[in-house]
Amino acid sequence: MCDCGGAADGTDPVLTKKFYPHMNLLAAVSLPVTDPTWIFFIVLIIILFAPLLLGKLRIPHIIGMILAGVAIGEFGFNILERDSSFELFGRVGLYYIMFLAGLEMDLEDFRKNKVKGLVFGILTFAIPMALGIWSSMSLLDFSVTSSILLASMYASHTLVAYPIVSRYGLARQRSVNITIGGTVITVTLALIILAVISGMYKGTSDSMYWLLLFVNVVLISLLIVFCFPMLGRWFFRKYDDPVMQFVFVLAMVFLGGGLMSLAGMEGILGAFLVGIVLNPLIPRVSPLMNRLEFVGNALFIPYFLIGVGMIIDIRSLFAGGTALKVAVVMTVVATLSKWLAAYGTQKIFRMSRSERGMMFGLSNAQAAATLAAVLVGHDIILPSGERLLNDDVLNGTVVMILFTCIISSLATDWFGRKLATGGGPAEAERTPDQKERILIPIANPDTIENLVNLALLVKKPHSGGDFVALNVNVDSASGSSVRAEAARRGLEKAAQIAAAADVNVNMVSRYDINISSGIIHTIKEYSATDVIIGLHQKAGFLDSFFGALTNSLLKGTSLEVMVARFTMPLNTVKGISVIVPPRAEYETGFSRWTSHICRMSAQLGCKARFISEDATIGQLRRQCRHLGVETSSRFETVDSLSLQDLMSGHMKREEVLVVVSARSGSISYDSSMDKIPQFLNRNTSIGNFIIIYPEQVDLEDMVSFSDPMGNA
Repeated sequence: MCDCGGAADGTDPVLTKKFYPHMNLLAAVSLPVTDPTWIFFIVLIIILFAPLLLGKLRIPHIIGMILAGVAIGEFGFNILERDSSFELFGRVGLYYIMFLAGLEMDLEDFRKNKVKGLVFGILTFAIPMALGIWSSMSLLDFSVTSSILLASMYASHTLVAYPIVSRYGLARQRSVNITIGGTVITVTLALIILAVISGMYKGTSDSMYWLLLFVNVVLISLLIVFCFPMLGRWFFRKYDDPVMQFVFVLAMVFLGGGLMSLAGMEGILGAFLVGIVLNPLIPRVSPLMNRLEFVGNALFIPYFLIGVGMIIDIRSLFAGGTALKVAVVMTVVATLSKWLAAYGTQKIFRMSRSERGMMFGLSNAQAAATLAAVLVGHDIILPSGERLLNDDVLNGTVVMILFTCIISSLATDWFGRKLATGGGPAEAERTPDQKERILIPIANPDTIENLVNLALLVKKPHSGGDFVALNVNVDSASGSSVRAEAARRGLEKAAQIAAAADVNVNMVSRYDINISSGIIHTIKEYSATDVIIGLHQKAGFLDSFFGALTNSLLKGTSLEVMVARFTMPLNTVKGISVIVPPRAEYETGFSRWTSHICRMSAQLGCKARFISEDATIGQLRRQCRHLGVETSSRFETVDSLSLQDLMSGHMKREEVLVVVSARSGSISYDSSMDKIPQFLNRNTSIGNFIIIYPEQVDLEDMVSFSDPMGNA
């Protein structure tokens, strides 16, 4: 009998492939899907449609990601296998959550609430530990060691619901900062317990092991805290390419996580620590921050959430035995203990119910450290041949992860909405106000990026508004086409920088008799609220740009005008020194420019040092207290404001000098201010400065403002 090369069923594979291609297509879609293209496509479809479908049901999309992971995973419809891609992207997503939590923290608010964070961290560790040990020994009949490890799983938590906080713009809320501070404490203590128990059964828990663990963790932490900021500041000053900056930040995150893993602790602590130390270098409203949040929330974090869902086996609840009992006890104890910790913190510090709900919502989710603990405990074999944590605990853990993540997401979303709409103590500047429209005249291509970044720093967050990028051409001859093209490219560059931070830019190019006239007309046409202009240096400070343009502009508008020059990227400065003239508190724009300085200080993570006479300092203190930034500001009282004396030995190259000037004839004007340009031009060590001309009352009101009695 000859072998004709046919298949076992008598079909010819060559003829089948040629005449029945659809049969090959059907064979190719066997489950689970293994083709990388289709795996990525399915994940993207989930990321796309989960928020759309569940948003109509008012269910947080995080739950949709986890439930979708349950459905497509091995214990669901087995559409996808939890392969190495989910391990990789899941780890990236987990690091990303912790990194963004540190990056978006209001460090000043964290310092003010460090005692509250410490108390919450102790409570959210001690209460789950006590309830966990008691319930495991009395209700589940576990050993002491198993009960301690299980209780440490309750004590730790993962900020799975943090993207909800970010979406509502509540990252700087007091309750959020307290929860994040508590997270660091409880996760660290829980991981120490995991390391102790793991070392006991691996034969490494001798005194030398603990000494090396302590030394390694301390050395790595010091390396991250002191070396990473210096490296980041150097890199940001040397390279301004957005792709390079983004990749550099990611490299720092995983370097910190990898080093902490080598030290013997969980890498998420390293990622969180990197977020804190890079916090001052990445302003909250900046293109780089927007890119980091976008990539994380669009890809890495959803990948992590889907991966968490894929390990959950709901069927184990109905398989008989004690799995259901273990799952119920674990879920109830974990949830109850976290609620008690939030309740205790609220009562101790007299916080609102919405803040208590936010602390509970953020701290209830179990995922990262919990998974690490249960997997380690499941792998440990006792001398009796049993596992330290049996299969029932493993299945109960993944079910607990599902329910705690759902409860966490629902609670965070519910109380986040209440806080965002005024259900609790709000930030000083979150109340709606007139939309800001900042006008940025574009003249020098080299100053565009710094001017736009300055506008992003002083802009009121979450208040809408936009920028107006303006180029004024005073030469309408045909030979000016080259300059017109250069102006167009400058406007597009400004729009790209602002758009990367989700701020709209109106690009305006116009011809006018002179630059100042073009700026003034644009202010009126677009109802601008502030003007930020750069200072080029063609012929020093006495050239026509500073003299004619600025003087004409100040006479033609009563708006606040900032004249700025920077020799280094704004996010790398280390301090702000503000010289304020006497009687500045009587100017109409006093509260406006102080708000701008305080916002810039908060965004850059550095202190603002106000220098003025005693009466003005008192008003500055009250204004900063009203804005909630008094503790992040320094106040120095001087008898007389001599610019040269004040700057001698006080200014550093990495600081920004802000001089609050005044228009001629205003109440705080002094003739010595006319010498500011010459002084700054002579002192080349002062490379970064801003001269602020505060907003004034309209000209027709000037007489009554300067003389309350109405006398001329």
